Amino acid sequence: MAIEKKFVQEGYVKASMDEYFAKQLSKAGYGGMEINRTPMGTQITVYAEKPGMVIGKAGKVIRKLTRDIDRMYDIDNPQIDAQEVRRPELNAQMMASRLASSIERGWYFRKAGHNTLRAIMNSGALGCEIVISGKLTGARSRVEKLVDGYIKHAGKPADDMVDEGFATAIKKLGTLGCKVRIIPPGVALPDAFDIREVVEAEVVEAVAPEAAKADIAELVDKKSEGEVADEEEIVEVTEEVAETGVTEEASAEEVEEESCAEEVSATDDSVPTEGLGEERRLVDDVWQHKHDSYDYWHPVSRVHKEEK
Repeated sequence: MAIEKKFVQEGYVKASMDEYFAKQLSKAGYGGMEINRTPMGTQITVYAEKPGMVIGKAGKVIRKLTRDIDRMYDIDNPQIDAQEVRRPELNAQMMASRLASSIERGWYFRKAGHNTLRAIMNSGALGCEIVISGKLTGARSRVEKLVDGYIKHAGKPADDMVDEGFATAIKKLGTLGCKVRIIPPGVALPDAFDIREVVEAEVVEAVAPEAAKADIAELVDKKSEGEVADEEEIVEVTEEVAETGVTEEASAEEVEEESCAEEVSATDDSVPTEGLGEERRLVDDVWQHKHDSYDYWHPVSRVHKEEK
């Protein structure tokens, strides 16, 4: 058999088997089937609202179904398993059967369709489409379509995401076809997107206050020794101080206090000078003195300039 004919044969067997189960298990709430071929045989999973009716008393019904499938379709070692459908409102085949049953019992087709659509959407479905065709209100056949939410009609997403079910309702004027298509919740839609606001945060490398103080102290030492600092270096230190909130005046005062503390803690090299009413000492190669008019240590040259 050619590969094309094999695919066609498999599709025909699956569709025919689905119709057989729908006819035999209509009272059990038939909801579809799956076929899995394994080395041990063919595993057929039947979904129903009442799996107990599929199995039957002591497995009588399920054994009958297995014999019929083996005889009618020549399937290698068929094994039928019944599974319960937890949420019938999200099963397209079950809802199509319920809709057809409601129309057969005398419900107006539009009321039955809206009730079915509301039940499906209230269960959390992303979208639903119900199509009822046939002699609805008169002698001429027409189509009534009810749509809610998001639905796909063509392409691979329609084959993968959309669950379809079909059932017929037999009326006096003729047969009505009921088709239900459902997109279940939690499906990743191919054209869904989210708009997010991207905030570009400015990353600023903050300088620690201790580092800023150390840089300012170094500049103060250069100025006191007579060295001239580069302009770029001064600008960089000023910017860093502005970012960290450390002012130059406060840092200078701290540096001066530290230097005074070091001078006090240093060894006292003071030399008393007779007749001048003052004392002198040598600190870091600089002569300092204090006398009656100034009660603290200061460089000798600066005081002499002030006296002139």
